Amino acid sequence: MDSNRVSSGLKWLGSRVAGSALAVVFAALVVWRARAGLPLALEVLTLGAYGYALWASIQRRRRPLAGESLARLDFELASLLAVGMVAGIWWARAGLRGPHWGLAHVGFALVCAFARPLSSIGTWLVFAGLAAALHAQSQRSELTDLLTLVLLVGACGLCAWLSVRAHLQRALREHRATLERELATLRTAARSYRLSAVADRAHSLLPGQGPSDEAAAEPASGEHPLIRSSVDEIAAALHSALSLCCMALGCRSVLVLWLDPSGELLHLRGAAGARDSLLEGPFSAKEGVFAAALESGAAVELVGASAARPLPYTDDPRPMGHVVALPILEDGVASGLLTIDREAARPLEPAEEEILEETCRLVCRSVDNERVLQKLDRAKVEQGKLYRAVERLNEARTEVQVIEAGVSQAREFTAFQFAAVTLLRKGGEHEICAVSGERADDLVGKTFRDGTGLVGMVVENRHPLPFRGQCDADVQVLFTKGLAAPKLPSILVLPLLVHGEVLGTLVLGSHEPGGFGADVRVILQVLAGHVAVSLANARMVKRLEELATTDGLTGLLNKRALTETARQKLRSAQRFKKPLAVLVCDLDHFKRVNDTYGHDVGDRVIVGFAEVLRRTKRETDAVGRFGGEEFVVVCEQTDPAGAELLALRVRQELAATTFVTKDGPLNVTCSVGVATYPQAGKDWEELFKATDEALYASKRGGRDRVTLWSPRLRTQKSA
Repeated sequence: MDSNRVSSGLKWLGSRVAGSALAVVFAALVVWRARAGLPLALEVLTLGAYGYALWASIQRRRRPLAGESLARLDFELASLLAVGMVAGIWWARAGLRGPHWGLAHVGFALVCAFARPLSSIGTWLVFAGLAAALHAQSQRSELTDLLTLVLLVGACGLCAWLSVRAHLQRALREHRATLERELATLRTAARSYRLSAVADRAHSLLPGQGPSDEAAAEPASGEHPLIRSSVDEIAAALHSALSLCCMALGCRSVLVLWLDPSGELLHLRGAAGARDSLLEGPFSAKEGVFAAALESGAAVELVGASAARPLPYTDDPRPMGHVVALPILEDGVASGLLTIDREAARPLEPAEEEILEETCRLVCRSVDNERVLQKLDRAKVEQGKLYRAVERLNEARTEVQVIEAGVSQAREFTAFQFAAVTLLRKGGEHEICAVSGERADDLVGKTFRDGTGLVGMVVENRHPLPFRGQCDADVQVLFTKGLAAPKLPSILVLPLLVHGEVLGTLVLGSHEPGGFGADVRVILQVLAGHVAVSLANARMVKRLEELATTDGLTGLLNKRALTETARQKLRSAQRFKKPLAVLVCDLDHFKRVNDTYGHDVGDRVIVGFAEVLRRTKRETDAVGRFGGEEFVVVCEQTDPAGAELLALRVRQELAATTFVTKDGPLNVTCSVGVATYPQAGKDWEELFKATDEALYASKRGGRDRVTLWSPRLRTQKSA
């Protein structure tokens, strides 16, 4: 056992003196070489050992072990550098008067600038000793040269240390001044006893609760006047209770100190008595009478000499004769302290203990009341945000606008770095319609049918997932295995529900663990419900627009919509002096088709004819059903030759289409009338009348043909 202790002691001693001992050894070798010289092998070995020792010292300084003295490490490294620098200058045969000694001045100045003061002094002594030893071996130098060199090196180091010290002091003063200004601002806000975000953040007025993102987002001026007035009344009542306690017990001061969420600091919550001498804090909860009361959970009373030591919350130099710290307990846990001090050195009497305990209960009720008011104020803030979110969603008219507004308003309630909206399409297919954040380009527009991911399960169960918003990305799949979503510790998938029908999901993700607390999840569920309603309304508006402008059977424009579109295109043609053509297509003997094959087959023929028109028209052309079996095509920038060519292609496509019926194959034909602007008319009524005249000519000429309007058709009709 003793041998182990001796061995451990030697190792401990060696680890702490090895560097300094090596510096002394190398200094001795330098002096020896200057006096008698060294063999080449020993000289090479010395240089290698010196290089290794210097490298090891640098590594130890970069990564010091726990408990190691940084001053000692600085001294070892600086001493090795000083020995190497002196040896190099001396071996350059500079003597004590050579110009190379300026490097020693600069080197020692750097040591003093970065090393500890004691390390710098020790290094200077090593330098002076080595220079003196070399001076003793030199026949050319005088003692004044040595003294001049040593003193100049020391002066350079002292100047460097003073310069760095002055710079640090100036920076520290500026930092303290800035900190004092900020603390003064925070103290002013805290003294108002209002439940603002600044007071919550700076002083943690409410026990066990830190400032929330929602509260921080709202300015203090946004408080409701009634709530603000109630808080002021609670603060006044608390101050009255503390004042009565101070007078009843004959105290110099009575304080309420509250623990911050970390449990490390106590903040001044309220005070009565000699307030001019009270410090603002915060005060350490881990020292003195404060720590004893908080750890024991019972009152700690100091009387006489034990209470005479300076108190951390006052700058009054008078010694106290009696100090009591009573913990304020909530559910058996200390949340703060009620502290009294008085000059009389006598313990509390039973009646005084009862007064103190009753004051403690009043403090607890005051805190509880403030908590209730804070919840009311935050609820008001959340309601205001929700009201603005609903207004924004009500303004949205399309799916895209609803999705953008929903994600934007969700950011008003919580912070997140990833957001996505999926919509449920026909056939149970999920479409990722919008993505914000990481991997957005890889995910947006993708579809999947997998119901085993979080999105699929939310759609099936109609309930938010995962539980408490906590996600294990290695186990849980967000969309489907084929779509790699960002790995986030907090994920919340909310269903978009309208009357029990799921329209899709709202997906939110955060890099912060526990990013979606219980209160936030409730608010986001309400928001998701409003998003779903707005989404359903947008789809309904789109459907109504389609019903108002399209033909129910074919999906083409109806007569009213086509007429409005044709008038717009005609006005554009007139403005830019471009041609415009109108085609009127009518199925031949369509009544015979209905009578022979039935109306179901007739509807199929109409739908088939609409498909032929869709295939043959250009992207800029407008096609509509005017009623029955009559269709109209309006073609921009199309002259008579081009319009006639399009009409011939329509007629040929229809003639080549075969409709299968139970009575056998069916082929139909059509007649087409064509008229162009400006040849056939200057306005829509005149132009459409000319087209109708051309169609009549096709019917009269035997059907299944195309007729281009010309002035002679109007003459023939008149005849």
